[in-house]
Amino acid sequence: MDPITSASPAAQSLAGRLPALLAVAAVARHGSFTRAAAAGFSTSALSQTVRALEAQLGVRLFNRTTRRVALTEAGALFLARVQPALAQIEEAFDALDASRDQAAGTLRINLPRVASELLVLPHLAEFMERHPQIKLELALDDGFADLVGEGFDAGIRLGESVAPGMVAVPIGGPIRIAVVGAPDYFRRHARPETPDDLAAHDCLHYRFATGGVYRWEFAQPDDPQRVFDVLTTGRFVTNDLRTMVRAAEQGVGLLHVIEDYVRAPLECGSLVPVLEAWCPSFPGFYLYTAGRAQLPPKLRVFIDFLRAKRPSA
Repeated sequence: MDPITSASPAAQSLAGRLPALLAVAAVARHGSFTRAAAAGFSTSALSQTVRALEAQLGVRLFNRTTRRVALTEAGALFLARVQPALAQIEEAFDALDASRDQAAGTLRINLPRVASELLVLPHLAEFMERHPQIKLELALDDGFADLVGEGFDAGIRLGESVAPGMVAVPIGGPIRIAVVGAPDYFRRHARPETPDDLAAHDCLHYRFATGGVYRWEFAQPDDPQRVFDVLTTGRFVTNDLRTMVRAAEQGVGLLHVIEDYVRAPLECGSLVPVLEAWCPSFPGFYLYTAGRAQLPPKLRVFIDFLRAKRPSA
């Protein structure tokens, strides 16, 4: 026998007694089983529920006559103690009702730095101004977070990196890869004509949080669907994309990167592209969650906002 439930009726689970507590509060408020029933309860159910609770507690909560129902002294003391808790429960449900269609609260998004800089930061001020009730928390992480275990509302990753079983929504439009180098680098090295030529070049390498090094991907010029990767060599490795761009601008080596990330250096000429015919496009970034059911408004408006900012939108 369970020592908790056998100790006393008062030790039974709150979940089992909550309907009875609500019934007591309703009858006390209306002063009548009949009037309480008119407020949405069943008269017979109310009476049976209250009597069952009195039997469990071994205490009479109401004095009953043919014309009136009133709390006993014990009943009044009991209700005075449980009433604040019942009020808090009701307020909690009211708050849920009020927030069901309101974009408010803390929104936690896990995303890599490149996605933050390309997709979110350019429009951050506009989003925050549109949704003053949302507190946005961005966790920059180039690894793969446990969304549910770490309390994130959603994550952003390249489509090919989204874990199976997740619900993914495209948010950034297609992206294109570029191989770039500084003019000074190409004064010292011949420009590569094919990916095989990279064997003779210093290539900048990105190391993931998991320890692996990113492998450069290319596609056949006459068949963009035939994507392959190339094992490159180089003397510089980092886990920070900004540092890689600076290194490329200084002529340290060639960089394989999302073209939009180096748009400004390309436009000003501090970096120049090579192997353009071999550089493929990819579907791009996806926002993903553990499920689509009952998506909170704060996340819905964030998704809609980013999708509206897509170049193709």
